[in-house]
Amino acid sequence: MIREVNDMNFSNEVLNNKGLVVVDFWASWCGPCKMLTPVLEELSQELGANVEFTKVNVDENPELSQKFRIASIPTVMMFKEGKPVDTMVGFRPKQAIKEVITKHV
Repeated sequence: MIREVNDMNFSNEVLNNKGLVVVDFWASWCGPCKMLTPVLEELSQELGANVEFTKVNVDENPELSQKFRIASIPTVMMFKEGKPVDTMVGFRPKQAIKEVITKHV
């Protein structure tokens, strides 16, 4: 399951999390973002025991978008122990995303 996070709860949900958290920066009007959502849903079911999956709507959370310098969407960032460890920009196939995530588990 992918949880929606925002400017208010991002620190608690992502930065204070000791495990691996995948954050999908997206917008409702973004076509590639819509294509990525079902891929991330599948990965959350496959990897959910070891990885937290979250989403940030860039239009509703401009502070987070600015803080992490999100210039293009979708942008998927991986955080481990509260620190960014990897970033992917644009749509990628499921296997490519899975490989990047699993190298940090």
